[in-house]
Parts: sequence; C-alpha cells; structure tokens
Amino acid sequence: MKFKSYLVLVSLFIGALGVSQNMQEGFTYLETGKYKAAEAYFKTVLKDYPQNKTAKLCYGRAVGLNGSSKEAVSIFTDMLKDYPNDFEIKLNYAESLLWNKNYHTAKNYYESLIKENDQSFPALLGYANTLSNLKIYDQALVYVNKALDVSPGNQNAQTSKKYIYLGYAYKNQQQQKYIEAERLLKKNLSLFKNDKETLINLANLYLIAEAFDKAETTYNTIGNNETNKTIALNGLALVKHLKGKEKTALRISKEAYSTLASLSNAVLVQQTQERYIQALIWNKKYKKAQTLIDELIKTKPNDNWVLALQATLNIYKSDFKKSLIDYNHILKNDSTSFDGNLGKANTLKALGFYNEAYKSANNTLQFYSKQKDATNFIKDLNTRFTPFIETKGSYTFDNGDNEAYAFQARLEFPTSTKFKWLANYGYRTTSNTVTDNKATSNNFSLGLAYQLLPNITFKGTAGITSAKADTDDYTQLLSDVSFNIKPFKLQVLDIGYKRELQNFNADLLDREIVMNHFYANYNISTNFNLGWFTQYYYTSQNDDNTRNLLFTSLYYNILSKPSLKAGLNYQYITFKNPVPAIYFSPERFNATEIFINLIKDEVITKPKEWFYELTAATGYQFIESNAKQSTYRVQGKLGYKFCDRALLNVYGTRSNIASATAAGFTFTEIGVRFKWYVFDKPVFRE
Repeated sequence: MKFKSYLVLVSLFIGALGVSQNMQEGFTYLETGKYKAAEAYFKTVLKDYPQNKTAKLCYGRAVGLNGSSKEAVSIFTDMLKDYPNDFEIKLNYAESLLWNKNYHTAKNYYESLIKENDQSFPALLGYANTLSNLKIYDQALVYVNKALDVSPGNQNAQTSKKYIYLGYAYKNQQQQKYIEAERLLKKNLSLFKNDKETLINLANLYLIAEAFDKAETTYNTIGNNETNKTIALNGLALVKHLKGKEKTALRISKEAYSTLASLSNAVLVQQTQERYIQALIWNKKYKKAQTLIDELIKTKPNDNWVLALQATLNIYKSDFKKSLIDYNHILKNDSTSFDGNLGKANTLKALGFYNEAYKSANNTLQFYSKQKDATNFIKDLNTRFTPFIETKGSYTFDNGDNEAYAFQARLEFPTSTKFKWLANYGYRTTSNTVTDNKATSNNFSLGLAYQLLPNITFKGTAGITSAKADTDDYTQLLSDVSFNIKPFKLQVLDIGYKRELQNFNADLLDREIVMNHFYANYNISTNFNLGWFTQYYYTSQNDDNTRNLLFTSLYYNILSKPSLKAGLNYQYITFKNPVPAIYFSPERFNATEIFINLIKDEVITKPKEWFYELTAATGYQFIESNAKQSTYRVQGKLGYKFCDRALLNVYGTRSNIASATAAGFTFTEIGVRFKWYVFDKPVFRE
C-alpha cells in the first residue's frame, strides 16, 4: 500500500515537471508581452491539468495583463482559497488589484505583505506603485528606494522611480508650485541623464510658468539628439509664439513639417501637423491653414484635434458662431475634452454669453483641477465684473493763458453679468491769467448699463452740473444715453445722445453753453490687419448754434505684441454760426494727419509689470479759406500694475490742432490716474 502511494506521488511529480517544462512557450508569451496568446495557451493547458497551480497562476496573469483585470482578481481570489498561505499567489492578487485600479484596497493588502516579508522585492515595488497611483509620491519614493536596496539596479524599479518623480513633479505643477516641480524634474535628470520624457515635462513646466528662455534651452537640449529633432522644433515654435515672435515660430514649424515623410510615430506626425497649422493661423495665413485643415477633414472628419484646429481658425477669423459649432462637436465626442471645454468658454465670452462661459470654464476645472489656463480665464472674466473705482487728476494749460485743474472719480458696480450701476463725479476749476476770470464746476451723475442681447448693450446716465462763474451761478442737467451694438463679425456700432456743458475755460463756463450731441461711432476690422473707424457728431447748442463733425481713420495693424498701428486721419467740422470771438467755430474746417500708435494694454499686463502707450501724429489743417497750417499731436501714458486689483499711470497730451480745444489754442495736459478694484471678485459670485 505504501509502495503504491509512493509510485503515485512520483508519477504526479514527474507529470507536473513535464507540464512545467512544456509550458515554456507560454512563459515566453508572458515575458514578451503577447498576453492574448499567453491567455489562450494557458487556458488550453488548464483543460488537461485543471489543478496545475503554475498554469493557473500564469493564466490569471495573462487574463489581467490582456485587459480583463476584474476576472484576474477573481482568479487569484479563488486561488487564495485553495492556497491561503502561498506568498507568490498573494503577490499576484495584490498586483491584480492594481490592474483593476482598486488602489486603496491594494494599499492595505501590500502593507500586510510587507509586514509578512519586508525584504520582498515585488511587495516593496508593488506598494511603491500603489502609492504612486494614489499620488502619495513622497512615500512612493521611500518604498521604491527600499525595493532598489533589495534588488540594486533593477530595471523595473528604476522605471517606476522615474515615473514617480514625473508624477510628483506634475502634482506640484498643478498646484502651481513651480520651483518644487523643477527641483523634482532636475533630480530625475540627474538619475536618468537626458531622459526624453523628463526633458519634455521640464520644458512644459517652463511654458506654464512662463519661463520661456528656460523652455527654449530645454527644447534645444532635446534637439541635441537627432531622433528627437522634430519634437524639439515643435516645442521651439510654441515658445517663439508665446514670446510674440510669430514669423520665427512659422519658420521653425515649417522646418519640422518638412520632416513628416521621415516620421514613423503617428503621434509625432499629428503633433507636427497640428503645430504647423497653428503657426499658419498665428501668422494670419488663414487660406493656407484652411486648405490643410480641409485635407485632414477628408480622412479624419471626427477627430477632435482636427476639429480643434478648425475651431481655432474660426476664432482668429472672428467666426465665433462657427467656432461654437466646432467645440460642441468636440464635446459630443468627448465631454471631458480640455480643448472643447475651455475653447467653448472663450467662444461664449466673445459672443457675450458670459454666464455660459463661466459654466464651460468650470467644467474644464472639474476634469482638470487647478488647470492654469482655465483658472486664469475665470480670473480674467471675474475682473470684467468686479466693482472698481477710477480716479483722475489733471492740469491743463494753453497758449491763450487758460489754466485748469480737474478731478474725476468713476465707479462701476456690476450686480450680474448683464447689469451694473454707474456713478461719476467731476470737479474742474479754470482761470485765465490775463482776464483774471475764474470758474468752477461740479458734475455728478448716476446710471446703469444693461446687456439687452448678447450683441447689444444699453448704457444710460443722468445727473447735474453746478457751475460758479464771475457773473453767474447755475445748475444744468447732464445725460448720456447710448447703445453698443455688434451687428456683424468684426464690426462695432455705438449710437447715442449726450448733454453736457461747455467748460473748457472760465469764459465759456460763464456763458452757460449747453451742448446736445447726437453721435454714432462705427469701427470695422478685418482679418488682414486693416481697420476703419468713423465718427459723426451732430451738436445743437442753446446759443442757437449747431455743429457737424466727421472724423474718419484708416489704419493698419503692424504688430500685435505690443500693439503697433499706423494710419491716416481726416476730420471735417462746420458750424452754422461762426463766433470766433467766443469759441472755435469755423464755417469750414478740414484736417488730415498721419499717425503711429504703440501700446501695451493694461488689460493684458501682468501684475508687477509696466504698461504704456505712445501716439505721435503730424499733418495739416485748413481753417476756412486760410492757407494750410502744419499740425502735430503727441500723447503718452506710462503706468504700473501693482497687483491684480490696483494700477497707477501718468499721462500727457500736447497738440496744436485747432479743433482739439473749444478755444482753438495749442494746449498741454498732464495727469495721473489710479484704478482700484474694490473686491477680489464679482459680488454676485461665491
């Protein structure tokens, strides 16, 4: 009996050994990543040897690695019932929890395994990977180093360590802890010299932190490896764009685009095509960009990256309604799309749908927590609807011996994205050093602005002015009512009525001249840098005089960052009754000038940066039938943005154009302006 049992045991051992030796083919499939073949192989083995532990374990691994992680968990759970103390099965069960993304369960289980054997390399590495997936990167580094102490130089552990550093850096980047993120990435580079993924992450960090010179240096380092040349060129093109060097960006991107035929990586091909089309759009080469997009649409009509390019092109062309259709298409394909959500937010803002723009930007942050572009978008939109106070103080003098000191305070208080209250106070005191005439005026008005439709906004104010002059004290009503209309893309129309008092100097204040202006402003922009602005005023006055004023300006945008434009201005004025002894009122006045304007807008200026504007113009004026006279005009502004909520600037103007003042004199004005946002966000937003 004992002899027979011995023979059975020997037979089983020999059989199991034979099966193990014959399973080498399946082991090879697992080792080389052919998981589908491995799964089929071990499934066949288990039909003949259903109790073979090794085959069952390998089958579970093949199933899990082939994508059926839930089934793999079930297989190893069943095996643990049969072999509750088998440490190898425990390790595989723990790993299957990782495959199935049961990270919290895996964390607890790995902790029990490490208590059982704190020198187990698979347990230590598996625990490190689990912590990494849970974004507990500091502890993940501790345990991956423990794994490397057990198995020095192990390639799997080294790879895990690299990705733990990458994840840790990205976490800090999301929290806008850029210095710490940079430290971690540089540490990674010290361990994995010139690692492509780390360098790409470092360059991207510099782009987000707006350290563009560092980003450029990093991309050049990437490009030192010839196989990564195209990746580097794509990155360098973006850096040049962010620096405002659009022509250079296009040249670099064109060089990258020329390598398409030699590229085998489909992702890199897409990135290169995308960057080149973007560079064409940045340079306003819309026709060529559209041609390339149309070619892509033929083969990839539903790919989000192609739709995003079309949407971007439509935004640059101010075809916002078409762009909105594109972004909705993207979100239909993928509701979590970053380009779709934030792109839609920008489009809705441009169309005047501000509440919807907020919603779309918040959707972006739901999927991409603390993402910088989305955060800045909401921050900029908040600024638009945050109450502010603006004050100005100025000193004016002219060659007619007039002097004036003025102070103005203006308040805007939005209570929703559609409605805001307006208040204004102005004080002006003026005198003439020859006639010794003096006069002061105090203006106060209240009003509101309301967005009637996304493209139509109403603005109305009403108030009083109180004047004290040498011979008379009086009060008069003030009003200003207007509609801002965007009838078509790239066009803006303002129409309105304004009632005000002629208060340039003491003599005019003393005469109590009330002006009723009926006006219209019309601006047309184009996609080829040309613009045309026209203004018309019809003014009736209580001294039985009327005025017609026409001003038109044709200009060309030379640069966008900073804004530089030049153009030609023409002005025509006629009065019904010329009264030159009282104020400048020619029966016929013509003026032409050429001008250049350079501006760094305070709106796009970042905190702790300067902003500025300079305008210079020269030309000729024709008063009545008199000989032409040369004219000049210089205006300047220099300011500093202390923080998101406060800025200060000084400004000055000097002009000898007769129409620039009511008295027709050469005049100079210098002043200071302060703007302060009362709160850090709109009062109607939590």
